[in-house]
Amino acid sequence: MIIKKISFLEAGSPGLHIFSKFPLPRLGAVLLSTMVRDRGYKTRVFVEDVAEPDWSFIESSDLVGISTITSTAVRAYAIADRIRALGIPVVMGGPHVTFLAEEALDHADFVIRGEGENSLLELLEHLEKGKPALAAIRGLSYRGKDGENYHNPQGELIQDLDSLPEPDLSLVHRWKPSNIYPISTSRGCPYGCRFCSVIQMFGRKYRFKSIEATLRELKRAALVSRATKFIVDDNFAADPGRTKEILRGILAEKIKMCWSTQVRVDVAKDTELVRLLADSGCHTLYIGFESINPATLQAYNKKQGLEDIIACIRTLKNYGIHIHGMFVLGADTDNLDTIRKTTEFARKHGIDTVQFLILTPLPGTPLFYDLMENQRLLHRDWSKYDAHHVVHKPALLTPLTLQVETFKAMARFYSWKYILRHLATLHFHYAAIGLFAKTTIRKFMESYAAELQALQSQLT
Repeated sequence: MIIKKISFLEAGSPGLHIFSKFPLPRLGAVLLSTMVRDRGYKTRVFVEDVAEPDWSFIESSDLVGISTITSTAVRAYAIADRIRALGIPVVMGGPHVTFLAEEALDHADFVIRGEGENSLLELLEHLEKGKPALAAIRGLSYRGKDGENYHNPQGELIQDLDSLPEPDLSLVHRWKPSNIYPISTSRGCPYGCRFCSVIQMFGRKYRFKSIEATLRELKRAALVSRATKFIVDDNFAADPGRTKEILRGILAEKIKMCWSTQVRVDVAKDTELVRLLADSGCHTLYIGFESINPATLQAYNKKQGLEDIIACIRTLKNYGIHIHGMFVLGADTDNLDTIRKTTEFARKHGIDTVQFLILTPLPGTPLFYDLMENQRLLHRDWSKYDAHHVVHKPALLTPLTLQVETFKAMARFYSWKYILRHLATLHFHYAAIGLFAKTTIRKFMESYAAELQALQSQLT
C-alpha cells in the first residue's frame, strides 16, 4: 500500500457548552500529525470545533486517523463510516475507543488503544512494507481475515517525553495563533478519582518533559503567539520542585506571556510556588474542587477537605491569581441542598468563573463499571456523556432534578449581578464570559426542553 497523504480529524462536540467560545485542539492528533509530517507524509489536522474540515483533502487521503472522546463518539463513528465507504482505511484513537475497541471496530479498520505514537508509526510501516506483523504492534486492535477481532497487548508508556517533537499547531486547519495556545509538559496522575480516565490512559506515574525542553517550548510559543498559553497537564504542579524551576526559568529568560493551567488544591500550601506562579504571568488556575460536600469528596477519592478548598481560594486571591473552579454534581452523597449550597459557596468566596458539571460515568472509569453492574445507567447515547446531561440514576436526586438544578446553579452564578459587577470594576473579560455563559444557558434550556420531557417520560 502506498501512503503519501494522511488526515487527522477530531470529531465535533455534540452541543454547546459554557466554553464553546474557546475551542482547543486536543494535542494528541496534532502530535501524531507532526510526527508523520517529519517522516515525509503530507498531512493536516481537522478539528470540527475549530473550523469546518476540508473534506476534499480528507477524502483524497490515503489514510485517515480519527480521535474521539466519549461525547464525540457518535459523530466520530459517522465520519469513519463515510470515509471507509470511499475505500480509505480509518484508524481510530482516543479515550473512548481505548476502552470500547470492540464497538469501534464496527466503524474503523484499526483502533490504537492508549498512547498512540509508537503504534501508529509501526502500523504505517506494516501497511507500506508488510512488517512488522499486525499481531506484533502493541496497543493495536483490528479485525482479522477470519472476521474475529484481535486486541494486542498494551504497549509500554513512553518514558522519555523529550523524544517526542513539539506539536506543530500550524498543521491544524484554520487554526489562528490568536486563539488560546495549548501546551503539554507531562502525562499521568497518581490520584485515582473514580470518575476520571486519566490513569487508565496514561498511567499512575507522572512522566515529565525536561525543564530545558519545557522552557524551549514555552519560549517558542510566546514568540509565535501573544494569546494566552494554556498548559493542559492534569496537574502542572505535580512535582513542585520541577514546577518552581520552570517558573524561575520563565523569569530568568524573560519569557513574557499570560498563561493558565490546571492544578490541585494543595498547590496553595506552598506559598513560594504561588508567588512564582503570580510573578511568571499565571493569570488563572483551573482547579477541580469537585464538591463542598465532605462525604462526596471522600466518595470521589479526592484526598482533600473543605477547609483545604477555602484556604486555597484565600491564598491564591492574596497573590492576585484568578480561579476557575470546577465542581461535579450528582454523587450518591449529593442532594438538592448540596447543589444550591455549592452555588452559594462559589459566589461567597469570589471564585472568578465556574463549571458545574454533572457526574458522568465515562467508559474505562471505576464509576462507569460500578453503575453499569448495578444497572444505573439510563442509556448509552454517547453524545449525552458530555457532563451536561444526566445519564445515570443518582441515589438522592431524581435525574430530572439533577439536570434542571445544575442548569439553575449555572444561571445563579452567571447572573446579571455578576456581569454588572465586572463591568463596574472594568473586568471586561469576565463580564464577557458572564454574558456568553448567560446566553449559552438560555440556549441550553431552550434546546433541552424536549430532552427534559423525554427524560421525564423515560423515568415514568
